[in-house]
Order: sequence, then C-alpha cells, then structure tokens
Amino acid sequence: MKKYPSKISYGLVLIILVIIIGSTIPMVSPPIWPALLINLMVLVFISHLLLNTYYVIDGKFMVVKSGFVVNKKNDITTINIVSETNSIISAPAASFDRLEIVYNGHNSILISSTDKIEFIGHIKRINPQIEIPYKSKKDAGIKR
Repeated sequence: MKKYPSKISYGLVLIILVIIIGSTIPMVSPPIWPALLINLMVLVFISHLLLNTYYVIDGKFMVVKSGFVVNKKNDITTINIVSETNSIISAPAASFDRLEIVYNGHNSILISSTDKIEFIGHIKRINPQIEIPYKSKKDAGIKR
C-alpha cells in the first residue's frame, strides 16, 4: 500500500483566502456573528479538504480520498489513459497541476499527486496497458 498526497497549489489557496477574507471584512464592524461563524466553518471545511486529499494504491486498486466528501475506489486494471491536464473542473485535487485518469473507456477522475512520475510509474507497473500521451510520457520519464 502506497499513499500519494495531493499537491497543494499556493495560487488556489491564495484565491480561497482572498475570497473568504474579502467576504469577512465587511462583517467585522459591526460584527455579524452568524455570518462570521459561517465563514469560519467554510474556512475549516476547505482546510480539511486541502489537508486530507490523497490517493492510495493498494494492490490493484486506487483509492481517491478527499476529506469525508470523496472516497472512491477504482480497479487499476480498468484504467485506459493517464494524461496531464490543468482543468479547473471541480475534483479531488488541491492543485491545477493534475492528471486525468480515464477508466472503463469513458469515466474519468482528476487527481493532483505530489509525485506524478512515481504515481504514473506505479499504476503502469500494475496495468502496462495504460496509454500515456507523449507529453505525459516525457514528463514522467517513461520510455515510448
């Protein structure tokens, strides 16, 4: 069993902080306690997701975990394609430097492992049939 933490993008964290702090400032004077409490709860929830997003490879399964919101288990033998993406679509990934994992022919999930090279190599050893587009091969140090 190997755990790969999610890469955390400082840009994403900065955007979240600017939004939360920006929406909190008008509520400070005079204090609007219910709204301040909601902002605090949102900040705690987002922090929990950012710090508890990771990916586990256990045998032939990949588990994607993001706090208590996402707990998805996929069979690595069903993965067809792993490619790099910078998609901003909502995903269990704390960075925009992501991998798109296509499985069962048409389903996909976006992840952001801190060590993409090791992660791709690990799942490729389990399922050598995984297709990796050229750019991802180059970045992952995988031979054609």
